[in-house]
Amino acid sequence: MTRMTPFSSPLLLGFDSIEKTLERVAKSGDGYPPYNIERIRGHDGLGDRLRITLAVAGFAEADLEVTVEDNELTVRGRQTDDAEREYLHRGIAARQFQRVFVLADGMKVIGAELKNGLLAVDLDRPEAERLVRKINISVKD
Repeated sequence: MTRMTPFSSPLLLGFDSIEKTLERVAKSGDGYPPYNIERIRGHDGLGDRLRITLAVAGFAEADLEVTVEDNELTVRGRQTDDAEREYLHRGIAARQFQRVFVLADGMKVIGAELKNGLLAVDLDRPEAERLVRKINISVKD
């Protein structure tokens, strides 16, 4: 039996890579760390920006990594246990995480800032150009 997917329509051509990306992102369904996505309007009404803010309390700058590869923004956090500490009670675990955000074509990461346990990643979303191109039809008889 063949599996039906949203991208299996014969009218959607060349979206195989998007489907694989969406499946991979859906599998990383861990809710940690929590995050917000907000729209920051430009002063002149042009060029909206997006800001992704992740709650990464306890992570230092050296514990965090932000990368962009093939239209995917990946934020990783790695903490290590301090072997010299002796805990009487341990409620805060050193943990690792990976969050993946799929970026639309043309989106650019402007920068990232860590402040008060919040990692803010700013994205530029340029206005899309509308391109209409006429295709000539050749006649062969």
